[in-house]
Amino acid sequence: MHFNQVIGQQRVKESLTRLVDAQRIPHAMLFLGPGGCGKLALAVALAQYILCENKQQGESCGTCSNCSKVSKLVHPDLHFTYPIVGTKMTSPQFLTQWRTAISTNAYLDINHWLQFIGAENKQGNINKDECLRIIKQMSLKSFESDYKILIIWLPEYLQKEGNRLLKLIEEPPENTIFILVAEEQERILNTILSRCQIVKFNALSDEEVVTGLIEKMGIAQEQAEAAAHLANGNLNEALTLSSNAENDNAVLFLEWLRKCYKGNGVELVPWAEKFAALGRERQKHFFQYGLHFMREFMLFKLTGSEQVRLRKPELDTVRNLSKVVAFEKIEPITQLFNDSFYFIERNANAKILGLDASIQMNQIFKN
Repeated sequence: MHFNQVIGQQRVKESLTRLVDAQRIPHAMLFLGPGGCGKLALAVALAQYILCENKQQGESCGTCSNCSKVSKLVHPDLHFTYPIVGTKMTSPQFLTQWRTAISTNAYLDINHWLQFIGAENKQGNINKDECLRIIKQMSLKSFESDYKILIIWLPEYLQKEGNRLLKLIEEPPENTIFILVAEEQERILNTILSRCQIVKFNALSDEEVVTGLIEKMGIAQEQAEAAAHLANGNLNEALTLSSNAENDNAVLFLEWLRKCYKGNGVELVPWAEKFAALGRERQKHFFQYGLHFMREFMLFKLTGSEQVRLRKPELDTVRNLSKVVAFEKIEPITQLFNDSFYFIERNANAKILGLDASIQMNQIFKN
């Protein structure tokens, strides 16, 4: 992947190329930024630039043997680690799916990835066996290049297992580079953060998202502009919105709000069963969407402007909701969504959690 294939992030691109050209590449970098901003795509482009045998004016040549192999994600000195499911499983066992997923969409999120590998009701993680594999793999000599590069996508999923990698990251073998690609800094061990040079990414502008949808994905101009307005700088979200007739999370969420407002237990119990069947990653995604909805609802309440990042059915719900939900109720609702997300991550019973959240929402609406 070339730098010019990555949408936006020009400041970061220039900074990274200067480091490589000056042979001052940090041995551990943490790419930190919101979802869908191109961190993973830029990590692959940087790896290709580092390994390229014939760099040309801040860009990899694209024709040498190293560039050709990196572009196909088959270079023996470029390694990947990513969240997976299953005990005793490691990243190479999902490598074929990973290459397909990244080649199709280098802006994907964890929910899309876990659905792609059929995770169903399981949560992804980077386990002990994967950490031991990393230590063994990165202790070997490089095969074809001067450098060995490991890209760890979403190191948040290392959790306490990240302690196993501390010594390797702090004192890596010669010419070994770690690129960690993360979205939630607070979920990463401080001992890992302190060993990495943090490279911060901004969300893409609406114009950059439109460009990405049109040039890279072939989306029509009007459709791309509508999706970009809703996506809040997330190219992956914009692609999902422009590809689907409707947003599944939005449909499910609006249905839930109506049921919670009515407070009919006969309707809430089947909904909780439906919610429990989604799988844990989709359940978390549901409450993440809820937080997005409430943020836009708060903006609408504060400003009265309808230029919020919501589709028409969602905007209609916001208009109706603003008549019956006072501003001070936004805080307990967002706290409920955050708590629900937290409990899902810790394997709470999804049916009970969904029903309990529904009852609490009804109480907030009615009190």
